[in-house]
Parts: sequence; C-alpha cells; structure tokens
Amino acid sequence: QVQLVESGGGLVQAGGSLRLSCAASGRTSDYYSMAWFRQAPGKEREFVAAIRWSGSMTFGADSAKGRFTISRDDAKNTVYLQVNSLKPEDTAVYYCAADSLDMGGTRVFEYDYWGQGTQVTVSS
Repeated sequence: QVQLVESGGGLVQAGGSLRLSCAASGRTSDYYSMAWFRQAPGKEREFVAAIRWSGSMTFGADSAKGRFTISRDDAKNTVYLQVNSLKPEDTAVYYCAADSLDMGGTRVFEYDYWGQGTQVTVSS
C-alpha cells in the first residue's frame, strides 16, 4: 500500500507559476511510476505527466508545450509538478498517482494509488 498526499495548490493569477508536491508514504521501497492528472469541473480526468523509476518522462499534450515539468526526489519520496505560465483553463483538481508496474502510462486505469487531489484555480 502506498499513500499519496498532494500539496501546493491554490489561487494564482494567469501567467503565474505553482509547484505541486506529492508525498508518498507506506511501501515506497518498491519501484513505481509517478504521474500527475487533472480534472476540471464536468470533464474527464486528464493525463498531465508521468515519470518512471528510471527517470524517463512522458508528457500530455498541453504539457508538451513546455509549461509543465515533472520531477521526483526519491530520497524524500516526493514527486513534483512545476507549472509555469498558468492559464484559466488550467483550473482543475490536480491528482498524484502511482503505478506499481512502473509502466509510466497515460491512462487512469494504469495507476493503482491516488491522492485526494489539490485544487488549482487560475484567475484571469
């Protein structure tokens, strides 16, 4: 079992930046892929970025434009999402997820563990 707790969300003006954190506890000695998803009101949960145990990364369509960066600090059992140049359409609940098979996938069902989410609201 792995427990995930996100933090770092909040209200920010368009053009601003945030760094979201996801702290893992429990069975963190195993090799997991970690990912960030987001869900806006009335929309499906959307893949943002993933990072495998090896450090290789995958980005969703929007983050491929260079605004999102994912990183992990395994000594601290923490994964981060740096989001720059925020837009109102980035407003969503951001979720951290862990995949015990370390596939680094982009789909919700590939992830075993989920945090409760952290709200990001971007004002125009």
